[in-house]
Amino acid sequence: MKLGRLFMAVYVTGGLLIAFGDKGLVDYYEVKARLASLKKVNSSILEENQILKNKILLLRNDLSYIEMIARKELGMIKEGEIVYRFID
Repeated sequence: MKLGRLFMAVYVTGGLLIAFGDKGLVDYYEVKARLASLKKVNSSILEENQILKNKILLLRNDLSYIEMIARKELGMIKEGEIVYRFID
C-alpha cells in the first residue's frame, strides 16, 4: 500500500514539475506567445525597410522624385515661379 502511494506521489510531483517547473508547459506557452508577437514586429520592420530601400533608390536615380521632395518638404520653387501665400 505504501509503495502505491509513493508512486502516486512521484507521478503527481513529476506532473507538477512538467506543467509548472522551469521550462515547463506554462513557460512553453508564454514563450510561444512571445515568439508570435516578435514575428509580427519583425514582419512590420521588414516591410518598413523595403519601403525605405525603395525611397533610397528613388532619391538616387529619379530626378522628378527629388524635385517633388524638395518642393514638398523644403518648400523650394523653380526659378521664375511665383509663390502666392494666402492669409486666413
